[in-house]
Amino acid sequence: MLSRMADRPRQNEPVSVVVDRRRFLTWVVASPALVVAARLGLDVPEAGAAEAQEETALNLYIAIQPDGRVVTTLPRTEMGQGITTGVAMLTAEELDTRLESVDVRTADADPRWVIQLTGMSSTMRYLAGPIRAAAATARARLVTAAANRWHVLAHTLTTAHGEVIAPDGRRAGYGELAGDAARVLLLLVSPAPKDPSTYTVVGQPTGRIDARDIVTGAARYTLDLDVPEAVPLVVARPPTLRGTVRDFDASAALAMPGVLGVTRLPTGIAVAAHTYAHALAARDALRISWAPGPASHLSDADIRNRLRDAIGARPLPPLFTARTLEGRFDFPYLAHAPMETQSCVARVTEDRAELWLGAQDPKFAQREVAEALGWALTPHRVTVHTARAGGGFGRRFFAEAAVEAALASRALGRPVKLMWTRNDDMRHGRYRPASHHRILAYLGANGSILGWNHRAAIPTVEFPHGFGDALTAILGTVLPEVTSQVFFELTQHVPYRFGWVSQELREVSIPIPTASFRSVFTSQVGVANEVFVDQLARELGRDPVELRRSQLKSARLQAVLDKVVLEGQWGRALPPGVAQGVAVLEEWDSAVAHLVEVDVTGAAPRVLRVVIAADVGLPINPKSIEAQLQGAAIDAFSTTLSAGIHIDSGAVREGSFADYLWHRMKHAPAEISVHLVRSDDRVGGVGELGYPSAAAALTNAIARAAGTMPTRFPLLDPGV
Repeated sequence: MLSRMADRPRQNEPVSVVVDRRRFLTWVVASPALVVAARLGLDVPEAGAAEAQEETALNLYIAIQPDGRVVTTLPRTEMGQGITTGVAMLTAEELDTRLESVDVRTADADPRWVIQLTGMSSTMRYLAGPIRAAAATARARLVTAAANRWHVLAHTLTTAHGEVIAPDGRRAGYGELAGDAARVLLLLVSPAPKDPSTYTVVGQPTGRIDARDIVTGAARYTLDLDVPEAVPLVVARPPTLRGTVRDFDASAALAMPGVLGVTRLPTGIAVAAHTYAHALAARDALRISWAPGPASHLSDADIRNRLRDAIGARPLPPLFTARTLEGRFDFPYLAHAPMETQSCVARVTEDRAELWLGAQDPKFAQREVAEALGWALTPHRVTVHTARAGGGFGRRFFAEAAVEAALASRALGRPVKLMWTRNDDMRHGRYRPASHHRILAYLGANGSILGWNHRAAIPTVEFPHGFGDALTAILGTVLPEVTSQVFFELTQHVPYRFGWVSQELREVSIPIPTASFRSVFTSQVGVANEVFVDQLARELGRDPVELRRSQLKSARLQAVLDKVVLEGQWGRALPPGVAQGVAVLEEWDSAVAHLVEVDVTGAAPRVLRVVIAADVGLPINPKSIEAQLQGAAIDAFSTTLSAGIHIDSGAVREGSFADYLWHRMKHAPAEISVHLVRSDDRVGGVGELGYPSAAAALTNAIARAAGTMPTRFPLLDPGV
């Protein structure tokens, strides 16, 4: 693979570092290895090549070791979404090296990283540019080092497979050039990243670089880590959400074999033992008197009534409104239910704490633990090592497990390995809030659409972690309602020309812990919108695809809609009880459309076929995008049909996958095809993109097959 050296200088003329349209700055840290750092340049002074690593606020490192291996430091968390592979592909592409020679390491919590939050479909959107800039700069320095060594014109050199190659056949590996490259002060070739049209690695369907470790069990999650002397720990928790301990008797538990200690925490009673079996048995032997939590007076019916009451009166319709259509929708609380439950390894001494966990925002976890230990003013005393996580979906923004493990470790005087059980995770987690929606469509006398009003009553979504930086974290803690409203306004959009359009969030104070869920507000607001667009089409006697095409404002949405209509053969003859539904969504710099085919003739709706078209701009790894969209579709089908949380007098009814009815393999459709439509080279978000329109398309297909628009989810919930 040969690199393109753009804008060749004459002879060995020095070249200045190019700052592209996103204003990336790059620095080099002199060391035995070549280390290049890239930072988003927001009116910060340029840094010299000799600037010390610890003095620079960095977003990422790319280091070339003396043995030729390339190490990229990733300030985000791998949770199964495949970002390590995407980062490795970008690095290998710009460096002209083999993908298998690139290692990706996750960064610990560190204030030098501007943002470490993994969410909002932001990882590749925010990091692709800096990675490309850093890798391209490293390549330019390696070429310059080789030119200086061989006394040849730099622009005559090429790079391939981790080597710099001269026209006469001489070759030098990146490892042997790394030391010289770190000392280069003036570049002799351009450090500009490649044109995407020349890519040979990025854009190719690629298996995950960690796939073998995952399937063989070599991949290490939090509880797999070998921290010396760390002992198993579990916590006895209250029967109601956020209940507290009145008093307890641990004498029977302490007398049991293998038990090492018991300590009281703000959230319950922790038990440490030689094994988890010993700890769980001792936990069950504790005698505890519990005080009920703040939601103990609330059950599902109470919550639904509060939400419906918050909707309020209808606003005045626009002038010339001939009739108004109304739709009402109810969505349940949802647990994130990642395959790996919450866990943390902690080692706390008198003045230091060290923790290992799969955190979606390790800096927030660091601050939370420091505050719990009384070190709010000195959070640097807490070291957070970010581990691989088995799913997140918003749940791992919160650090309850880290706080519990740290407090228990200090109280017991030993390192601990805290494990939340599945019941702990389901009944004492944080939830996507329930919601009630009223949508009004205002129609003119000729069937024209004059306006659209969507009012959503939703309990406040908690954002104490903010959007990844300290300032918004403070706002999220001090003014949670304001932060929730801001996020709603920034993310909720109607992509149609529907005249006067308004969307309102009515926040309702309900003392049940909440968190972002995959696609946050769009998982409810966006779904309800797309379902009601189909209802609007029925009322107007129009085909739902034709109506969307006539009203869509986005060419990208038009393109992905056309693709699923073509590939899914929209409008073809289908057997009785079988129908298709469509839906679209544009957010996080990406666009997606779903076509879902469903059979309602059995005891429960059965998804037969799914066609997905997505425009994510530059598809770094099409295979990863396909997997993300397929997984999001299964999540959407699960929560649309069967999975939901029930509240009984402040307690969560569901405790495991036995009663939280996520789809199994047998429920998966036989075909989920994914088609990528590329409009430009921007890098769009993927992780949350595929959920809302998949849920809406399924609902629309069921409505067309059954003749009735579903309004309450999950559809198979008996409502008791």
